[in-house]
Amino acid sequence: MEQILSIVVRNQPGVLMRVAGMFSRRGFNIDSLAVGTTQNPEFSRMTVTMEADEPTIIQVTKQLAKLVEVERVKVLPPKSSATRSMILVKVKAGNKRPELLQLAEVFRAHAVDVTGESLIFVATGDEGKLRAFVDVMRPYGVTEMVQTGLVALERGDTSLAVEKSRFEWPQMDDGHAAI
Repeated sequence: MEQILSIVVRNQPGVLMRVAGMFSRRGFNIDSLAVGTTQNPEFSRMTVTMEADEPTIIQVTKQLAKLVEVERVKVLPPKSSATRSMILVKVKAGNKRPELLQLAEVFRAHAVDVTGESLIFVATGDEGKLRAFVDVMRPYGVTEMVQTGLVALERGDTSLAVEKSRFEWPQMDDGHAAI
């Protein structure tokens, strides 16, 4: 079953390698990965998708929580999460440019580059929509494409936002950590 993990980590060098290394060492495959800075620049959010049963995903979350750089880990329920991926698709245009632009509109895709011989479209959505968009463009000659990993947030009022690290000690008046 596809699982979506939302992982809040410290925004510092080497963290991605440590998280990916944990997956690799234990033989878990990452299907998609997206990483970006959160509203607090000290932290980044990783969205990882993987195929895993219930015992495996529990093991993964426990192993991730042991990493010092990991602040929070949550398995997001697919049905109650807002999820999106983005794809860029370069298509041969030739004399089919108007037709391609009309087809793109159906998928709410937009042309982000127009040259004499090709168009580059950007589309966002779920995996099914993006696959359908590529399938429609394929007969015209897809010359290149690239897709981001899934990004996801749980719907509703819950949040994984982190204001400060779980490992930060309160500061005393003299600036030293209160231990």
